[in-house]
Amino acid sequence: MMAQSHEAVFLETLMDTKWVTSELAWTTHPETGWEEVSGYDEAMNPIRTYQVCNVREANQNNWLRTKFIQRQDVQRVYVELKFTVRDCNSIPNIPGSCKETFNLFYYESDTDSASASSPFWMENPYIKVDTIAPDESFSKLESGRVNTKVRSFGPLSKNGFYLAFQDLGACMSLISVRAFYKKCSNTIAGFAIFPETLTGAEPTSLVIAPGTCIPNAVEVSVPLKLYCNGDGEWMVPVGACTCAAGYEPAMKDTQCQACGPGTFKSKQGEGPCSPCPPNSRTTSGAATVCICRSGFFRADTDPADSACTSVPSAPRSVISNVNETSLVLEWSEPQDAGGRDDLLYNVICKKCSVERRLCTRCDDNVEFVPRQLGLTERRIYISNLMAHTQYTFEIQAVNGISSKSPYPPHFASVNITTNQAAPSAVPTMHLHSSTGNSMTLSWTPPERPNGIILDYEIKYSEKQGQGDGIANTVTSQKNSVRLDGLKANARYMVQVRARTVAGYGRYSLPTEFQTTAEDGSTGKTFQELPLIVGSATAGLLFVIVVVIIAIVCFRKQRNSTDPEYTEKLQQYVTPGMKVYIDPFTYEDPNEAVREFAKEIDISCVKIEEVIGAGNVSQPLLDRTVPDYTTFTTVGDWLDAIKMGRYKENFVNAGFASFDLVAQMTAEDLLRIGVTLAGHQKKILSSIQDMRLQMNQTLPVQV
Repeated sequence: MMAQSHEAVFLETLMDTKWVTSELAWTTHPETGWEEVSGYDEAMNPIRTYQVCNVREANQNNWLRTKFIQRQDVQRVYVELKFTVRDCNSIPNIPGSCKETFNLFYYESDTDSASASSPFWMENPYIKVDTIAPDESFSKLESGRVNTKVRSFGPLSKNGFYLAFQDLGACMSLISVRAFYKKCSNTIAGFAIFPETLTGAEPTSLVIAPGTCIPNAVEVSVPLKLYCNGDGEWMVPVGACTCAAGYEPAMKDTQCQACGPGTFKSKQGEGPCSPCPPNSRTTSGAATVCICRSGFFRADTDPADSACTSVPSAPRSVISNVNETSLVLEWSEPQDAGGRDDLLYNVICKKCSVERRLCTRCDDNVEFVPRQLGLTERRIYISNLMAHTQYTFEIQAVNGISSKSPYPPHFASVNITTNQAAPSAVPTMHLHSSTGNSMTLSWTPPERPNGIILDYEIKYSEKQGQGDGIANTVTSQKNSVRLDGLKANARYMVQVRARTVAGYGRYSLPTEFQTTAEDGSTGKTFQELPLIVGSATAGLLFVIVVVIIAIVCFRKQRNSTDPEYTEKLQQYVTPGMKVYIDPFTYEDPNEAVREFAKEIDISCVKIEEVIGAGNVSQPLLDRTVPDYTTFTTVGDWLDAIKMGRYKENFVNAGFASFDLVAQMTAEDLLRIGVTLAGHQKKILSSIQDMRLQMNQTLPVQV
């Protein structure tokens, strides 16, 4: 009885007599009621029909029952009836019992168990669906007019059912009977597949159908579901999917197809695949990113859809202007910026031999303004160079992907030779004696005199409550002076500077000294040497007092008992004398020990006490310097010096190689976030060691 439906796809047939050509053999009661006959439909196709026309006999009760129909999990069944009914008025000599309607019933059962006598031919156990009346009836002189009626019933719960028709005295023909159900066919909506879903038990029911994303699609929101209404129509979509990265919508948004060669899609979404950005390519379909071609790169912060870029070419047209021991460098931007807008410049300083055959990194004394690394402007002022020295400066051009390239940055270089320089600052001053109206001072000569020192200029002023008094100056041909005409028991601020043919150097840091009272006493004890060192970058005062008790032993080859003069101490050393050393006249406290003890048997020297403050404490004569060549990365080096917390700061600022780290200054550390003075000094100290190791192990050939 099953046949393919010509209706919409959401109808599914359970039984249809229209296409049956053999006998239907339905059950009738009584046998004188319904009769099966052959006929033709309106298209002259042969059909099997049932007729009844016992209108001349009163009290008719004729039943017709179909064969067992499987339910197939359907909850609500629709029945389409095609029939003709004769107009009672067109039939002469009939009693008043003639009818023009009939009744439709159904009976549920789990098995095909109905017989000629069971169930009983009456309403209950049969369930009435409706009384069926024609829209049009026909008379004897007219051709039959076919009526079509559709009725539904449910909910159904058993395995199957029977249809039954009751005639109460009509003259009619049942041309065809079709039992069917409605469903929502499988569909794709929002890139999700929803399965075929049967309608609910009632015409107003909404049945939920869960969905799943189509292949190569991902969920955007959950849950995924559609509602199937009683007419077999989908409605009220909830949730959606979208094509995954590497796939684009196709076939009217019912498929997600892979991106083709030369295209990519970096994110999920309904957008199409895009052509690969410049200087990139794909190696397979469904690409989520295009790989950069050889020699091109993306920075870690570049989005996947950005073009691949290259390192910049070298800066151009470098101009140098030397003024004594300072230098101004200017240059033009590279011809090729690499396709990026994050261009920066680094300036590498190298001190060279006379023949320029060997160049080494400059030391920490060289100053760069505004900074040495990460310059955005194309001009730099370099000072504090050594006099009459040859230098090479490399101006590197870098951008956001320079660290990705296996090759060093492109650079332009310039060679210069410095001129005569003024002397460096006097490091320390000492008070030797004082009276009520005078003081005798001495000082250490500049570490870099840069020529012959002609004389010294001493500036002094009385320290008063609201500030310093009027400054006075005197000159001295040697590194000591007696200041006369002073006030008793007064404090004075004193500074000194050296002069060569190149002019005056910088003044020393202001140092406070005090004269004695009229009675010879002072407010302070001057038997100890003042140890005052200013640190402008750290903002801290570090005082180290090294007391050395020396038992002077005479050298075997020298018989003289004359006192020996030590230049850096600026005083005579006599046997049996306890001497106080100012270690800040030395870059390394160990050097102070070696300088003072060079004429003394080492067994006669010991360190009595070290006093200090800070995060500059290690045994004085046992300083361990980590070898930077043993580290693979800058992060390993930071871990070794207990500064691993700043790894990310160094990497984000571009200091990813030891060559760049070796050029860092206190300003660079502050700029990248190292704000603690103790941490700055610890890192800068290790950087200075790194530079020394580079100069010793990695000379640069030019």
